[in-house]
Amino acid sequence: MGEVVKVNSSPSTLQPEIKPTPPVISPPPFQHHSPSLTRSPLLDTIPKSPFVGRIMTPLASPMKKAFSTMQGYLEEVGHLTRLNPQEAWLPITESRNGNAYYAAFHTLSSGIGVQALVLPLAFAYLGGWSWGIISLSLAFVWQLYTLWLLIQLHESVAGTRYSRYLQLSMAAFGEKKGKLLVLFPTMYLSGGTCVTLIMIGGETMKILFYQIACGTQSCNINPLTTVEWYLVFTCSAVVLAQLPNLNSIAGVSLIGAITAIAYCTIIWVVSVVKGRPMGISYGPPPLEVNSDVARLCTALNGLGIIAFAFRGHNLVLEIQGTMPSSVKHPSRLPMWKGVKFSYLIIAMCLFPLAIGGYWAYGSLIPTNGGMQTALYKYHRNDTLKVILGLTSLLVVINCLTSFQIYAMPVFDNLESRYTANMNKPCPRWLRTGFRVFFGSLAFFISVALPFLPSLAGLIGGIALPVTAAYPCFMWMMIKKPAKYSGMWCLNLVLGCLGMVLSVMLVFGAAWSIVALGIEAHFFKPQSLYRDIWPMSMSPRIH
Repeated sequence: MGEVVKVNSSPSTLQPEIKPTPPVISPPPFQHHSPSLTRSPLLDTIPKSPFVGRIMTPLASPMKKAFSTMQGYLEEVGHLTRLNPQEAWLPITESRNGNAYYAAFHTLSSGIGVQALVLPLAFAYLGGWSWGIISLSLAFVWQLYTLWLLIQLHESVAGTRYSRYLQLSMAAFGEKKGKLLVLFPTMYLSGGTCVTLIMIGGETMKILFYQIACGTQSCNINPLTTVEWYLVFTCSAVVLAQLPNLNSIAGVSLIGAITAIAYCTIIWVVSVVKGRPMGISYGPPPLEVNSDVARLCTALNGLGIIAFAFRGHNLVLEIQGTMPSSVKHPSRLPMWKGVKFSYLIIAMCLFPLAIGGYWAYGSLIPTNGGMQTALYKYHRNDTLKVILGLTSLLVVINCLTSFQIYAMPVFDNLESRYTANMNKPCPRWLRTGFRVFFGSLAFFISVALPFLPSLAGLIGGIALPVTAAYPCFMWMMIKKPAKYSGMWCLNLVLGCLGMVLSVMLVFGAAWSIVALGIEAHFFKPQSLYRDIWPMSMSPRIH
């Protein structure tokens, strides 16, 4: 097949004529990592001439080269991906070799975190077992359904993959309205979560290294302040954030998922085994303002905490954007497989944590830190120091790993502005500068606004449309189901209900803050565990 035999006038002489080697066709730089270079599903459907591949004619080689040059273009159409060099320059879509395992790792890392430790407090705010379990179950099913909608919408338009939540919103609602509705909540979720992780991770580092690891009686070193521990955590997170793209942190997300599952399980198991403290009750927590409005706003605050526990929808399209896709192998199949597995694990963590935590502590659950604070407060004397230290270490590692996946959309947004203006990839030094800048900004906010963890209900209310409402409306705008059909009615009802709940949650959380008050210490971060570890145990607890 690789040579043509030339027949001379002398029948006894056959001289092989070597076919010249065709020139190597190099793809553009942005296609070097494209799945089209390894798989061509559409070429299998092109009818082949019976002469091509059987008889080498002078036309065979040009035809073969023509098919080869068409392969990249046809494959990109088959992948429903429009050729855009900027996509290959940005952290989220720089690498498209993800799979169902990577999707499960990222989804677990973003779906389980320290926000789940406050779920028993939501049960207390909602008034007991019944409403707590019903609300948690409905929220779980609701957000799983909207996850499915987002996964289906990722490649809903031929020629385009919506690899970012903002892109899908702009396609559904228009450029201006899409940015107005989505840009602030998604960036607020990413940035606000990173700020909260700095606070909790820094505080837990302090507990791990001074109150648990060595104890103030045996350690003669001068302990760091809370601000200094925030700085230690931020520097560690920024160093880890130098990994280039979303696919490169798959191993980091795996570690984060394992640590989250481990410390959630340890905390609720120890809390249940050790028994309930004295004076426990299962009614709503005592309120300074005993009125119907106060009870309603407290219940809404509990719903906001549940909504905040199910954050992570602003990362689903980004995770799916790291996968290859073709007509035969669309990315929605491995993505949905990874999401189903990860949310099975999430349910096995969140439900025992919420139910077991509420059984163990009832209305005594602390408002700051939730189950982690309760474990230190009620069981630090009858629990092995090794268990307390292991729990704290797992929380620190999980905060460091979760910081990476929630900061990635911010990194991507910063670099997209540079690449759009300069029309070239972001240099390594500038990429590092962007990430150091974001870490410094998050550290500044954590020091300036140390009361942000107390606003879990408010944050959940603001972020609720991203999880519960916008995916339903985007499905209606893009897919355009038949009016009054089942999908049309379901998405309309869920979308409107999500928006109403969001407004009510924000109102309830704001009313609770105004009526009941909040400890707002600007630029004076205080330890979340100041009521657990007396001042005499640490001379510089602040």
